[in-house]
Amino acid sequence: MAKKSTKNLDDHPEKKALAGQKLLAQNQHEKGKLTASERIQLLLDQDSFHEFGEQVMLKSHEFGLQEKKRLGDGVITGFGAIQGRKVCLFAQDFTFMGGSMGEMHNKKIAKVMEFALMTGSPLIGLFDSGGARIQEGIQGLDGGGEIFKLNTLASGVIPQISIILGPCAGIAVYSPALTDFVCMVEKISHMFITGPDVVKTVTGENIDFDALGGSGVHGRKSGVAHLAFSSERECFASVRKLLSYLPNNNLEDPPFFEFGDSPVRKNLSLPSIVPDDPKKSYDMREVIQEIVDRKSFFEIMPEYAQNAIVGFARLQNRVVGLVANQPMILAGCLDINSSDKISRFVRFCDAFSIPLINLVDVTGYLPGTDQEHQGVIRHGAKILYAYSEATVPKIALVLRKAYGGAYIALVSKEMGYDYVLSWPRAEIAVMGAEQAVNIIYRKELAGDRSGKVKAEKIKEYSEKFLNPRIAAGEGKIDKVIDPVDTRMQLIGALDALEGKRIEARKREFKRTKSHGNTPL
Repeated sequence: MAKKSTKNLDDHPEKKALAGQKLLAQNQHEKGKLTASERIQLLLDQDSFHEFGEQVMLKSHEFGLQEKKRLGDGVITGFGAIQGRKVCLFAQDFTFMGGSMGEMHNKKIAKVMEFALMTGSPLIGLFDSGGARIQEGIQGLDGGGEIFKLNTLASGVIPQISIILGPCAGIAVYSPALTDFVCMVEKISHMFITGPDVVKTVTGENIDFDALGGSGVHGRKSGVAHLAFSSERECFASVRKLLSYLPNNNLEDPPFFEFGDSPVRKNLSLPSIVPDDPKKSYDMREVIQEIVDRKSFFEIMPEYAQNAIVGFARLQNRVVGLVANQPMILAGCLDINSSDKISRFVRFCDAFSIPLINLVDVTGYLPGTDQEHQGVIRHGAKILYAYSEATVPKIALVLRKAYGGAYIALVSKEMGYDYVLSWPRAEIAVMGAEQAVNIIYRKELAGDRSGKVKAEKIKEYSEKFLNPRIAAGEGKIDKVIDPVDTRMQLIGALDALEGKRIEARKREFKRTKSHGNTPL
């Protein structure tokens, strides 16, 4: 009779490895986070993921790293599908050495980036990393440089989306900053160059992870994050939706989806949404929702620089990029942050052949010493540059006001706007009537205690300079329209401009690009 083995079956290497993996996954779940493989399954279409580089492991023999090495070296790379469209992605695995970026880890990410460029596929990065792997020294740093270069080469060629799902520190933060869209999740996402401990050592400041680099900070204050969500599942669902507005690459058109909304639908509620009194505020989002295809508006950076609204929508099923002033915040003025927000969005749309529509209700650039000293001139110039170089169809609609430099930036046909519309009561001028009268008739008004002279001059100025039909008579406005016809008129303008970039968008064997989408 054969002697039974006394060896504990639990000591079998494969079983021990499996138990170890389960423990690591449990640790991730206890932090409120999913594992890298779970994230890929949620993000992609079912059973669509194809992994490569699965056998790659770290090479360094320093600091006992060979004893810690594991297949994949802390990052999963490959390609799959979202709504049937191919996407490339990488997902950092925090359960292996904190997702740290070593030489082979970085090479895997670089390889999938090159694959995305070669195939003209969107690239999605799932970040969960403490930064450079210190034990590997300069090898890890050089790999980061390759990633940053590829981010830059891919800019304007393929859409790049970064999803922050844990710490993103040190060199790890620069890759997301070079991509088109950065998404974060409350409580688990943190981005910073140096963590709270280093900050305390250097500056003496006590600050926690959320206050230093959480989703609230980057979504509302710094502008690093474009979108923030309450859970990973919500984040993945929104990223899938975001992709539905984006082309695979700069040589293709955005996806076409049938929304079933009528192209001749009247906007009967617009007159009640927008007050006639130019000094009264309203929510521009209500205007947008009424104009575009039902439930098609997807806002970008909703919490940052809220005096401006940017986002994607559909008009008669076609993707458009919307830029709008928000009268509820700072009267819709342009300032430093909104200038950066608008200009970068415009450049993205231009790079990927997405027509631009401006909904304008703006009194100008925000005045004040704070804005001037922080550089509103150079930031405001970014809008001028972005629109001037944009070759996609550009349509502007003035709802109530378009004054001064903001008029030039968002409306002026001399800036290259293809089609300019206006509502009948819109005011288009250097400034508002009251401010203009105060300057022009300063001496006459000095003794006007009753205010009658001022009232007459305001009326006279308004009739002479603010009436949009005067601007239309000079060719500055193409058409003065009834607000209830806004949707139909914008669709008509899009129809007329549909072939504007037909030659530039023609397929070629050599993948070219309009320009890169630089960091905000």
